[in-house]
Amino acid sequence: MNDNAPQKFTDVLTGKLASKLPPKLAERAERGPVVAVVKLHGTITPTPGPVSRGTISMQTTESALTRAFNHDRLSAVVLSINSPGGAPTQSALVADRIRGLAAEKEVPVLAFCEDVAASGGYWLACAADEIYAHRTSMVGSVGVVSASFGLNGLLERIGVERRVYTAGENKVRLDPFSPEKDEDVRWLHGLQNELHEQFTDWVRERRGDKLSSTEELFTGEVWTGAKAEALGLVDGLGTLRGIVKEKFPKAHLVDVEPRKPLLARLSGSGPGARVGLGSSASSLVEALEQRAQWSRFGL
Repeated sequence: MNDNAPQKFTDVLTGKLASKLPPKLAERAERGPVVAVVKLHGTITPTPGPVSRGTISMQTTESALTRAFNHDRLSAVVLSINSPGGAPTQSALVADRIRGLAAEKEVPVLAFCEDVAASGGYWLACAADEIYAHRTSMVGSVGVVSASFGLNGLLERIGVERRVYTAGENKVRLDPFSPEKDEDVRWLHGLQNELHEQFTDWVRERRGDKLSSTEELFTGEVWTGAKAEALGLVDGLGTLRGIVKEKFPKAHLVDVEPRKPLLARLSGSGPGARVGLGSSASSLVEALEQRAQWSRFGL
């Protein structure tokens, strides 16, 4: 065994032998610290659908988050967020995973809000130690929303009878094909209030004294990045590259994308691809619902 091997290895890492290495290896040896960028773009849902903007869930982000936090010479992880929100549970699961990895690897996490980081999108942003936005970004919407349709009149007009059989008086609530019941609406409001309280507690926990004292923060309102900074919802304004350059001047950015399933890579379809007439109709409804979430912010 060569007694000088450990020293040669050290020399390579410090760049002393970089000039003697092949160009690509020399470039790697001279590289400095890394800031990994994870894109969290799309609506937040446990059932990814065939929409171009993509979706966010624990399933779709796990691989990217794990690889980002495992990167060599890691100085920080940046979350590039562009989301109108969605499922509260998936928002919480992804945020909890980010906090767990940050604690394990002991690296700071920064979030940058792009076009919109609202509702569940802002929940994700609060997983970061610092939040930044462009002054034109749309940020906030700390609230809970549910939407449905009342189709019972339609069934009557076309002569279709709805038949539902249950065991348990509360098994079916807010059935869009049945008349709305006041007790079901009260139940829904109670559920929404509980989720809203959990959302508010999360924001207070993560933002602390940075928040302004006004109660308008939790009304579900959305603000521009400039107003969000004044309210304490974000720490500063700028671009992702500009902020990273200022805070980590010697680091270079590395984009970390989620790995697609093998079937999706071979077929060119997403993980939510479906076949069949019924599935196509279901996919269309999902796409319209996700499109409606973006439309609330004019996007």
